[in-house]
Amino acid sequence: MPPNTTATTGDKPGKSGRKKGRRARLIVLVLVLAIVGGVAYGAYWSISTVRASFPQTKGSLTLKGLSGPVTVKRDGNGIPQVYASSDQDLFMAQGYVQAQDRFYEMDVRRHMTSGRLSEMFGKGQVKNDEFLRTLGWDRVAKQEYDTKLSDSTKKYLQAYSEGVNAYLQGKDGKDISLEYAALGFVNDYKLEQWTPVDSISWLKAMAWDLRGNMQDEIDRALMTSRLDAQQIKDLYPDYPYGRNKTIVQEGQYNEISRAFEQSGSTGSTSGSTNTSGTPAGTGDTSSSSTPGSALTSQLAGLYNVLDDVPTAVGVNGQGIGSNSWVVGGKYTISGKPLLANDPHLSASLPSVWYQMGLHCTTVSSKCQYDVTGYTFAGMPGVVIGHNADIAWGMTNSGVDVTDLYLEKVSGDGYQYDGGTKPFTTRTETIKVAGGASKKIVVRQTADGMPLLSDRDDELVQVGKKASVANAAPDRGDGYGVALKWTALEPGTTMDAVFALDKASDWTGFRAAAAQFDVPSQNLIYADTKNHIGYTLPGKIPTRSSADDGSVPAPGWDSKYRWTGYIKQDELPYEYDPKRGYIVTANQAVVDKKYPYTLTTDWGYGTRSQRITDLIESKIKDGGKISTDDMRQMQLDNSSEIAKLLVPKLLKIDLDDKDVREAQKLLEGWDYTQDSDSAAAAYFNSVWRNILKLAFGNKLPKELRVKGQCLWVERADSTGPVDDDTKVRECGERAADQAQPDGGDRWFEVVRNLMDKPDSDWWKTPAGAGDRPKADNMDQLFQRAMIDARWELTAKLGKDIDTWSWGRLHRLFLKNQTLGTDGPAVVKYVLNRGPWKLSGGEATVNATGWNAAGGYGVVWVPSMRMVVNLADLDKSKWINLTGASGHAFSAHYTDQTGKWAAGELLPWSFSDKAVDKSTGDTLVLKP
Repeated sequence: MPPNTTATTGDKPGKSGRKKGRRARLIVLVLVLAIVGGVAYGAYWSISTVRASFPQTKGSLTLKGLSGPVTVKRDGNGIPQVYASSDQDLFMAQGYVQAQDRFYEMDVRRHMTSGRLSEMFGKGQVKNDEFLRTLGWDRVAKQEYDTKLSDSTKKYLQAYSEGVNAYLQGKDGKDISLEYAALGFVNDYKLEQWTPVDSISWLKAMAWDLRGNMQDEIDRALMTSRLDAQQIKDLYPDYPYGRNKTIVQEGQYNEISRAFEQSGSTGSTSGSTNTSGTPAGTGDTSSSSTPGSALTSQLAGLYNVLDDVPTAVGVNGQGIGSNSWVVGGKYTISGKPLLANDPHLSASLPSVWYQMGLHCTTVSSKCQYDVTGYTFAGMPGVVIGHNADIAWGMTNSGVDVTDLYLEKVSGDGYQYDGGTKPFTTRTETIKVAGGASKKIVVRQTADGMPLLSDRDDELVQVGKKASVANAAPDRGDGYGVALKWTALEPGTTMDAVFALDKASDWTGFRAAAAQFDVPSQNLIYADTKNHIGYTLPGKIPTRSSADDGSVPAPGWDSKYRWTGYIKQDELPYEYDPKRGYIVTANQAVVDKKYPYTLTTDWGYGTRSQRITDLIESKIKDGGKISTDDMRQMQLDNSSEIAKLLVPKLLKIDLDDKDVREAQKLLEGWDYTQDSDSAAAAYFNSVWRNILKLAFGNKLPKELRVKGQCLWVERADSTGPVDDDTKVRECGERAADQAQPDGGDRWFEVVRNLMDKPDSDWWKTPAGAGDRPKADNMDQLFQRAMIDARWELTAKLGKDIDTWSWGRLHRLFLKNQTLGTDGPAVVKYVLNRGPWKLSGGEATVNATGWNAAGGYGVVWVPSMRMVVNLADLDKSKWINLTGASGHAFSAHYTDQTGKWAAGELLPWSFSDKAVDKSTGDTLVLKP
């Protein structure tokens, strides 16, 4: 045993009573490895090797550094509840326990955030490391630790690190995780001590994946190579304020708006228009200083780099959503609030979330915490959950906190307001497992913006058809691309986590939220005294009237720089609204009266309005809502776009009897996307083909799916359209990132165009196999129904009685490192699935799929919870996978089946309830 962790009693968990099936699978593992990988693999990865990394969960052990004993109680799902008598003991134990379950995941994360993946996985990660070193997340995290965080937060981070390192003491990689045993065959990777900065850096990764509209900013610029300003506007319609309600309806921002109106001021808004009345950055590119189509090659290169960056908690910034809502006591059976939350993130194995309770045996100034919920492995505290007094949830606000700037590079500097400013530079050395190290030079502007274009040769060049104002500097060899992002400045989010965990009322909650600067999140609130609320925290920039943040801006002109940040007391919030509930699901936070533009790219409110409708239908005529009602709402599979389109599709005349047979599936369909529904399978295929025909085939290659090729008109062609004037052009984007992705922005696009049945968008040429051309909307819908019938015939068979949505819409859980890029046998060992899922895109049960790329599930409700403020022990929760990151642990994916079925687990909080649910007890002794 390690010198500072001495076992005294108890066995490894699961040693007694382990299911015979699990033993059989371990034996099969050894046989498969022996056959596929050779005898050496089979001998090295023995059953004892696999089990060696399982944590001790019973008995007791010595943990040097504790001031008193700590008890760790795990329930039947391996979820730990930690009990200590001081704050530092509590967080030291948290570090130890999380490392027991998830250290490999923690280690990969810290190598990602510090741009050191090449040290673990070799030369294939060098490009990613170059990009991440350029962003410098770990450098900013260190600045936060040194200059921004409170002394108490630093102590907690240090205690957490000590707990992690106590677990590592004396262990080799193979003692910690199966993945390290696999890595041992290809490099001599050595474990390192955990540091407080490693924990803080993870917040930067979270912020990166929740960074707002950066992808839309890139996409709009890329579209200019093929679409005009009106066409791009068609694809980015205005938010439907008249149909889908905002989050804040009765809150503080109304007072701010009135004050601005009375003063006649517009404030430092970013949504102003230029002198032509056109939003800044759009319109006629010949007169605008925004570069438009000039960015095509640059931004395509940037997107490729971004797409390769490992996902932290979302799908690299796209498709990320979440639901949360709170209902006040006057509408609940218990008479106290109910709060629900289910963040929608990319599916990962293990889940990004880690369930945990942190309890002081006696709450006092010495030990202040009694909190339970979801956190991240590698970070102390609880991020989402409840304590004895309050509960809170989060959804991504989507506010625009990133901007791309074109920079005219001149020698060692860049042009700015008619002069030249020098870059600041630093040299980074990237160590590579099994290869030579590589050095890069990172350049930043004077205001701290890294030059992203240095990381890809394609970004250095500017297209020959640049559209910039005559006053713009000469392109020369090209403009650089720099990034302005709030998370590249030191912040206080780690302070906010600890403050939230011990807040006891609305005032304390708001004060804690004010420190949650990056990423900006919608925070909902409920307490045991029957109050509910919402607040928008975050460091949110203001911009001049020249810039709305929707497209890359000219960096050589100071009027496009940020003008400041919105003051905390001017950010929207709402407390005990008269309507009795608050819904946040990535819709617009405020209406157009708010004096600051938070973003131009809200979610379009499809999910939020459906949740609102479900609540209102339940409370109508005096109805009351239960905990299980909240769970059922989370599972709502209704397709809002189907409600719009199906009546139209049923009126389409079809000659082919097989296509008519498929069309009949839609007759009487209730628009519910259950996994066993044939109608849902056919409709979603029709929807996918509508998008492909109307929009996808008309987008530039940089937005279309990689490998999907079309014949398009040559750029230099001036003759009639025929085969001699066309070239074969193939898409360049990953399938889960391509457009049109089918989300609720596209719902709104199609809704608006249905009033224009003869729009050019509805026109498409004839296709292969005598597929008819379309000259209007009805003809395109007909073509889409034909294409969908034969697509599903190929995928599911000709007999429609065998069709189901779940056969198309499947979830595969993949280990985020060796499970995606490792040898086939390692993938077999680490990965799980598939599960056939209900739900869909822009549905409350948001099992997201990308319509351009296929039907597979790409992001999911990463957890679900419902908190009952009348009796916290009646709260419910579930995780996507399980508590453990060990591939053959009983708790690797033990929650996934229940999660897929829409079930929730009991969530014990009180001492009595925790004791009743405890299966294993471990005592950590000083």
